Amino acid sequence: MTSPISNIPAHLKRYVVNQHYEKYSPINQAVWRYVMRQNYYFLKDAAHPYYVDGLRKSGIKIESIPKIEEMNACLQPFGWGAVSIDGFIPGVVFFDFQSHGILPIAAEIRQLEHIEYTPAPDIIHEAAGHAPILCHPQYANYVKIFGEIGRKAIATKEEHEVFEAVRTLSALMESSNATEEDIQKAKEDLAAKQKAVTEVSEAEQISRLYWWTVEYGLIGDLQHPKIYGAGLLSSVGESAHSLTDQVKKIPFDLETAIQTGFDITQMQPQLFVCQSFEQLISAVQEFSTRMAFSVGGTESLFKALRSSNIVHVTYSSGLQATGIVSKVLCDDQGEAICFQTDGMTAFSYGNQQLDGHYKEAHPEGIIAPIGNLQGMSKPIEQFKDDERNEWNIAPDQTCQLVFEGGLAIRGKIQQIIQRNGKIILINFHGADISYQGEILRDVDSGPYTMPVGASVISVAAGAADPESYYSEEVPSPLQSESISQREWSPLEKLYADVRAIREKNKENMDRLLNVVQELDSSFPGDWLLRLEILEIIVGLRGKWASVEKKLLLQLEQLKQKGPEMTRLITNGLKLIRG
Repeated sequence: MTSPISNIPAHLKRYVVNQHYEKYSPINQAVWRYVMRQNYYFLKDAAHPYYVDGLRKSGIKIESIPKIEEMNACLQPFGWGAVSIDGFIPGVVFFDFQSHGILPIAAEIRQLEHIEYTPAPDIIHEAAGHAPILCHPQYANYVKIFGEIGRKAIATKEEHEVFEAVRTLSALMESSNATEEDIQKAKEDLAAKQKAVTEVSEAEQISRLYWWTVEYGLIGDLQHPKIYGAGLLSSVGESAHSLTDQVKKIPFDLETAIQTGFDITQMQPQLFVCQSFEQLISAVQEFSTRMAFSVGGTESLFKALRSSNIVHVTYSSGLQATGIVSKVLCDDQGEAICFQTDGMTAFSYGNQQLDGHYKEAHPEGIIAPIGNLQGMSKPIEQFKDDERNEWNIAPDQTCQLVFEGGLAIRGKIQQIIQRNGKIILINFHGADISYQGEILRDVDSGPYTMPVGASVISVAAGAADPESYYSEEVPSPLQSESISQREWSPLEKLYADVRAIREKNKENMDRLLNVVQELDSSFPGDWLLRLEILEIIVGLRGKWASVEKKLLLQLEQLKQKGPEMTRLITNGLKLIRG
């Protein structure tokens, strides 16, 4: 079997973890089985035709939690693979995985208390939701294209802070050790972070497009659509709810989708119905034309500035600068004439880091001029020998370069670096840099590397050469050791016994009677195991008829706990009775 990490770029391996299949408890397995039986029962008729066959082809079983390594092998004929990750990862990282045809799957599974829905990533959503439709070639292509585009989207600083707050809250909600006070504090922090968001970035817009298609998309006829979105394919309640008249069906339209926000904690009040997956491919490609990586220029630099996160800026010369944009200087017309980065900055060309210009070589950031020299219509990157001589642009020469916007750089040149006949970098022994009488850098600050380019043609999230830029952050793949099997709780042991009787040892029915007795005495509030026992004994005569009657009465009493419990038990009984 091919290793699930064999084709993962090195910079993504730090997010990959062992699945540790042995950590799943019998209750975890029962939660998976309940959700999958419910979903399969409804979705075999309501989902996209590829869903049912896609479950089998992608290595997903109804009866037990899938092994992600097996899913990886099953998905390879469709141009995809799968890896196990540890919970929430940044959106650009998630898209980066998908751009390489890799489905990242959170290894955790929701608690029984959150069986209908959890905001935290879990294996039910990311395996059973995302994987089956990837067997459809056009849809698989759409998700891969989306990943390639989405990983370049720039978010604001405030949106990054919201992401961290959501990750914290979701982890607490699925933690057995979190207190109500911890959860409430995290909710308040998230609300404050959300309130601080004052603009809709391109990252938020493309996240909305992803939400209304990959996560919550419908396809086909507006009156009788089919489900393909992973959020619907993995939800016990919302998949059925989505096709009712309570949910407004809207013909898919790019502009409407990116202008429509969403709440991950609520069932969606409206859903978009696309005509085909080809329509979605056209939409995401159209959206990409307005993103910073396509547009470039001043507008895109200011997107990077508001992000306060790592981006890479590409010059017309082909040079790429990776770092955190901290300042943008503009001329009287509001056009950028220079940008600065804060902290470690690297230079690349063609997405390959340049020798000697790794981020540690520029630990305090860079000052990066933009534009032509005053009086010159030709950009520096295209200068021939006579034009270089005119401006003293040569090793061991002291030159003064005054740009059209007024930025002035004076120093002694050490080296000129070219690629494909163009100047891309000029290294100075030291340099004075000033703008409108303000000293931005003095010659005593040491060597200075000047990036060369007449214009900024692209700004994108992340590093130009992530393998090099993040190299020291990449641990050995799957480095964590196998965890020891913990002792199961008394209730978990009962679940294990019932599972064994159902799957392997149906003649050991005396043990089943003991389980029923232990449930009565110690776990009067457990509904799921009672359903599993009913599934085994329904229709049997003799003593089992009285046990069946008792279990049914107990389940009716448990329904009184509220509408969610009523719904869960009613749906479970419906399957048992056929």
